[in-house]
Amino acid sequence: MMSVLSLIAAVRFETAPAKRMARRGMRWVLIGLGCLLMAVGGLAQLTPLPIHLPALFVLVGGLVLVLRSSYSARRTFIKVQRRHPKMVFPVRRLLRREPEVMPVAWQQILRTERFLLPRRWRPARSIRRWIWPRRRQGARPYTRQP
Repeated sequence: MMSVLSLIAAVRFETAPAKRMARRGMRWVLIGLGCLLMAVGGLAQLTPLPIHLPALFVLVGGLVLVLRSSYSARRTFIKVQRRHPKMVFPVRRLLRREPEVMPVAWQQILRTERFLLPRRWRPARSIRRWIWPRRRQGARPYTRQP
């Protein structure tokens, strides 16, 4: 006659492959969902509508899902990062735990402007200087005298 413990051990032994298959299936579902999000975000970047920033978040979210779920995707991302560090650096800044969204967006605006427009037609730098003027050399910040 089998004891209760041996029955429990037999049941545990039989559920291990099922758990492994469920984990593997969930990983494939996450990779598929990440690829779908990246495709939607990439297509939304190409539209003329003003949805580029939300599309960028969708694209980065899909990339996070794929990179967390796939070892080969991580290796490929590292290879691309080593070959093209200037292109991948903004994406890496958005993948951090506390992403720097506004500096990355501003950097991309300046990079796009430099790529598309001649120097005299670039408004972003002058807009920044209008909003945040440069401090004069040697000027001290205002401190209150007691």
